[in-house]
Amino acid sequence: MNKDVNIVIAGGGPVGLFLAGRLIQFGFHCTLLENKPKIDRHSKSLGIHPVSLELFNRAGIADQFIEQAINIRRGIAFWNRDKIGEISFARCPKPFNFVLALPQWQTETILENWVHSLRPGTIVRGAEVTNITQSDHSVSVTYHQHNSEKTMTADFLVGCDGKNSNARKLAGIPFNGKPYPDTYIMGDFTDNTRFGTDAAVYLHHDGLIESFPLPGNMRRWVAKTESLIEEPKAEMLRQIIEQRTGHSLTTSENVMMSGFGVQHYLADVFHSGRVLLSGDAAHVISPIGGQGMNLGWLDAEACAQIFVKAADRPSEISRLIKTYTTHQKKIAIHAAKRAEMNMWLGRKENSGFTVKMAAHLITKKPLSHLLARVFTMRGLGSWWI
Repeated sequence: MNKDVNIVIAGGGPVGLFLAGRLIQFGFHCTLLENKPKIDRHSKSLGIHPVSLELFNRAGIADQFIEQAINIRRGIAFWNRDKIGEISFARCPKPFNFVLALPQWQTETILENWVHSLRPGTIVRGAEVTNITQSDHSVSVTYHQHNSEKTMTADFLVGCDGKNSNARKLAGIPFNGKPYPDTYIMGDFTDNTRFGTDAAVYLHHDGLIESFPLPGNMRRWVAKTESLIEEPKAEMLRQIIEQRTGHSLTTSENVMMSGFGVQHYLADVFHSGRVLLSGDAAHVISPIGGQGMNLGWLDAEACAQIFVKAADRPSEISRLIKTYTTHQKKIAIHAAKRAEMNMWLGRKENSGFTVKMAAHLITKKPLSHLLARVFTMRGLGSWWI
């Protein structure tokens, strides 16, 4: 049977775009189907960890991210309003001993331009996957675009289409989990702090406050709330920030506000036949700690490496795909536990003396060096090398 492409990717967010670029670099012919007509400029994820920069470096695109992002080399920890310590990334493995802060839409723009430069026409926008039919040797993908139905055949389909993944649903892969009780609001404001390129975390008795620098003299503020506020106002976050930290954002311009809850979901397996899952289609973890998008890039690289090995050893395809599920699921479970610990520390019911002393301890040397490695996602991936 003649196939249109080697691999179809469903979903053109940061994970799908990175996977497309890597597959092209490895010599595969792929098509990426994305439902949205253009990149969504609403600011979502922003943290790019060293493990991802190492992947980008292999792909030859790390410098583009470093040039546009803010390099965070230190995080400052507060208990209520009192500084208790700091976490420096200086002793983390070089050359990427820092965390980048870059709004997700800028990350996607870099990745999209990269894919276009490698092979124009790879990305097909306004295309929604609606059906999947598998055989022993191929997968047929039906999608809607511009009020018409089209079908494409490939060796594999990779679902990178988020937590509500059509690819996962069509492949019949169970997705189990539940929401956490934690809720937050966040907003981007012009930066009037003295933190510079430092991040700041306030473990406050009324709930967590996080603060991260952004390009263009902007800063993101995240605050723990009692319940979900779907359409928060800037003044609400200003009041919370001033009450908990003593810092006033009255004169700072607000450009984005959002309220969100957090969830934990995990696919039973990350494959079914010739359909594989990467990113949020396979796992959803708490965004506190900024691991989710990076976890998806680890999936994408592992997925690409599996296809490279399968091309050389086609008789081992089934075993290789099972290996992908086994290892990436373990990594996702580990990352979820780290994210849960981040949330636990930020809950007001955990603001007692014992936790305060523990926070003091882990933000002092030598434990702060270990914490820096954990925070930067060291030890989670690279089994495919």
